[in-house]
Amino acid sequence: MGVSRADGRDAVEAPRHSLVVRVTHWITTVCFFALVITGAEIVISHPRFYWGETGNVNMKPLFTIPIASSRDTVPTGHGYVMPDQNGWSRYLHFEAAWVVVLAGLVYGIAGLVSGHFRKDLWLGRGERSWQAFWGAMARYFRRRPPSEGDAHSYNLMQKLAYLGVIFVLFPLVIWTGLALSPSFNSAFPFWVDVLGGRQSARTLHFFVSWALVLFLVVHVGMVVVAGFWSRTKAMITGNLAQPKERI
Repeated sequence: MGVSRADGRDAVEAPRHSLVVRVTHWITTVCFFALVITGAEIVISHPRFYWGETGNVNMKPLFTIPIASSRDTVPTGHGYVMPDQNGWSRYLHFEAAWVVVLAGLVYGIAGLVSGHFRKDLWLGRGERSWQAFWGAMARYFRRRPPSEGDAHSYNLMQKLAYLGVIFVLFPLVIWTGLALSPSFNSAFPFWVDVLGGRQSARTLHFFVSWALVLFLVVHVGMVVVAGFWSRTKAMITGNLAQPKERI
């Protein structure tokens, strides 16, 4: 299908994202917002974080978020309590988390079978050096619009970010989330003890979640710089316009 470009050059729609990538991307997007909102409500019920197996209001916290709690039994130094939304928030948080896990499994299996990880995300030989990393950082901070080649492939910074999210942050947020479950703790106590205990897992879960939020902010920012509507359209239709001579 032909399309016109702002510079007057003819362009065609070229494949960019597979159906599996697009479906799992949007499922994860919706669930992620649900997880952030419900996670914030859960934190409000007890905005104190501890390290170890146990933690309660009679113990000194590792740190405290300076907000009022939704429970009057939690000392926060504020003279009021927030509305208690803990019940539905926990239910929706767990439901959304399992949907994300299933979507992640589908994406991961499809990425391995199709070779998406190996072809598109794995670092090439010339990218496995500090010189390549610092060069990519320098190009990133120049804030120049991406080239047409960048629009149809992943640069080094994108690869590192996506690999970190897919193979580090995503598994870690699942692990620390499962560690908060008493049933998981009973069935697999070793995997909870490795984290330092259930309260340590909750603290780590909080920080990993914030790392994912930071990734989302940077990701959306880069999409805006690269062309928000064209990139969003590509994630919906699977195609991205490129010059006809590149086909």
